[in-house]
Amino acid sequence: MSKRRKSQRADTAPRRDKVRDIFVPRPFEGLVDEPEWIALRELVPAASAPLRLTPALIDEFGDRPATVATVLPMAAPAITKPDGRVLIGLQRHQQSGDVSRDLAEALLCALRTEPGDEVAVPPLPGPGPRLQDILVDGPLEISMHEGFEFWLDPGAADDPTVQASLERANAAIYPTVRLSAAKAAYWCQVPEKAHVRWVLPEDEDAALDALARLGAAGTLTLGEQTKFAGMFRAHGRLVPVWDLPEETPATDWEDPVAQFAKRYAEALAATGPLDAAGRRARQGLLGRQLTLR
Repeated sequence: MSKRRKSQRADTAPRRDKVRDIFVPRPFEGLVDEPEWIALRELVPAASAPLRLTPALIDEFGDRPATVATVLPMAAPAITKPDGRVLIGLQRHQQSGDVSRDLAEALLCALRTEPGDEVAVPPLPGPGPRLQDILVDGPLEISMHEGFEFWLDPGAADDPTVQASLERANAAIYPTVRLSAAKAAYWCQVPEKAHVRWVLPEDEDAALDALARLGAAGTLTLGEQTKFAGMFRAHGRLVPVWDLPEETPATDWEDPVAQFAKRYAEALAATGPLDAAGRRARQGLLGRQLTLR
């Protein structure tokens, strides 16, 4: 084919607009339970919470129950159930720079899908509504699960293939407990140790200064045999991590976490710049940022 004819064909072919990806550092900003959204996406293996759709969405799609889950089968972004229920997964393979936009698009795609059919979700959704636009905001009513049986419809586990897949998924779960001593604080047990990880709600600079004050005062641990392991950033918030003895059950850490939360609140309320010890502690904290979660 001549270059001229190729050029003519190219001119007549429809052009697809390139979808631009935009990074949003705090995708859950503005939601009442922003730290819990982050925790469910980054820390928790198996949990779910019901969502409340806006009246406009209910008028358009009907009052279909919607649920957010930490992860869905095969890390799918969304699934629909034959009875009309819709589930969206926080932990998924493909995502854009705006997690809130991804989740909103997954929810909308699921609502447009006939109950029980497979949901198709674009990897890059482009501009459009975000979670903050399509949900009635409020505290998340989180249900923790020991396994992924909540994925299944009644009787589905009787299928040997489904049962085998479920057992493999459940085997990958580390025991995790939601602590009542502080919002978005979770205990988990991994081989040879346990952790408490807490998504702090404050801006990073304020949180870091408060932790530095505690570090300078020697009150950054959760008690004897515990260690402040470091911290990592997740969706614009700091997540401190403590190493704990693996044999101590989660319930025994409620009081130490509550006492630490009190010290942390007092450190947050402190005014004035950090002193020399606080500045050194702050630099030390910056050098102890974690990448493994």
